[in-house]
Amino acid sequence: MASKTVKVGSSVGLHARPATLIAEAASNYDEDIELLVVGADEDDEADAASSLSIMAMGAEHGDEVTVTSDNAEAVEAIAALIEKDLDAE
Repeated sequence: MASKTVKVGSSVGLHARPATLIAEAASNYDEDIELLVVGADEDDEADAASSLSIMAMGAEHGDEVTVTSDNAEAVEAIAALIEKDLDAE
């Protein structure tokens, strides 16, 4: 299992637009990709392929999020998106 912890780069957190972009990217992988805000209960883990699940995490700008999957390439790709300011693009 691969994992990586990154800081949320989007200026207003993982709201609708960033969550949708992340979910679209995650849906390109066959493996499950899970997201968890550092310090949150494991029951609050989000499915990276679900924009609603991502938004429900309530991750704000600067929060640390751990990305986990059996696919190391998927972890790197999703982590890179979370680190970007997806509102600026």
